[in-house]
Amino acid sequence: MKLRSICNNFFIFLFVFSAPFILYQLSADSTDSIRYSVADSHLHFVDFLQETDGIDSLLCAMENAGVDHCMVNGLPLVKKWDAIDAIRPHYYLEDDARIYWYSATDVIVARAVLGLSESERTRIHPFLCGFNATDRNAIQHVKLMYEWYPDLWEGIGEIQTRHDDLTALTYGERARANHMALDPIYAFAAEHDLPVCVHSDISSVWVHEPLYLHEMEEAVKRHPDTRFVWAHAGISRRIVVPTLVQDLRCMLKTYPNLWIDISWVVYPMDIVPNDTPNKDWVALVEEFPDRFMVGTDTVGHFGKYKKDILSYYVFLDALTPKTARLVARDNFLNILPQRVRDRLE
Repeated sequence: MKLRSICNNFFIFLFVFSAPFILYQLSADSTDSIRYSVADSHLHFVDFLQETDGIDSLLCAMENAGVDHCMVNGLPLVKKWDAIDAIRPHYYLEDDARIYWYSATDVIVARAVLGLSESERTRIHPFLCGFNATDRNAIQHVKLMYEWYPDLWEGIGEIQTRHDDLTALTYGERARANHMALDPIYAFAAEHDLPVCVHSDISSVWVHEPLYLHEMEEAVKRHPDTRFVWAHAGISRRIVVPTLVQDLRCMLKTYPNLWIDISWVVYPMDIVPNDTPNKDWVALVEEFPDRFMVGTDTVGHFGKYKKDILSYYVFLDALTPKTARLVARDNFLNILPQRVRDRLE
């Protein structure tokens, strides 16, 4: 008993005198590594089951990672839990169960954002996305969300079109960026000063050339008054296009209404392979410094958020300071509606 009392007193002493140091270290770890102010141009508030860590967790993660502003959208797709599968899948690649379109994702995002204080809401930029990109009725959903939540939406997307295995698992017709169902949505975006984020793979897994580049190009060309953000520069898992930099350069020279989001797999695969900035990508971004933006493509859960944000530092450090500021933060804010930019000034 005497030994137990001595041990207890020792641990109490250790905790009392070490706690301030531990708290200091935790605080230092959460702030000392922040060197850039970032606007995350691509984040999904929910996962493929429409579940989320919540808006408060997101704000905390943003604060810890030095993120001033964040694009927030839902996911217009849900992974089905088939009767034959014993384990509930949480990601679209976990098994071969199908995926279906889900419009209520926009309501989930709207309710979360509307519950924030006015100061918190200025940091969150909600985009609506809950429609089937092959359905000519999709524009009706966009109009309804805009009517139900006036002055809330600041963009449209991420519109899910051609997307490797996700396309293969989704019920119904294959979506594509130049589908006629999207033309009225692109026109609506231009009319209401909304940017549009589109996921459109530039090729397939087995073809190492820009097989589907024309789909994105036709959409951008047909709608010159619409601001397009091409998600992940057209790259998905296992898609390798050796001419990607040249293809992007040609698109950016030709279409002033096109921006590139370098989130997700294009970043580690093409832009900083082995954590080393690709000199061709550095040159491309420096050539078009106001046309690229960073994003995490986080899906509903924010435990790795700071790590994902800090991973961009190696590329930002390779750019000139002016370009780095544009890519890290300003380019995303500059594509938002004028009404939003006026509030941020």
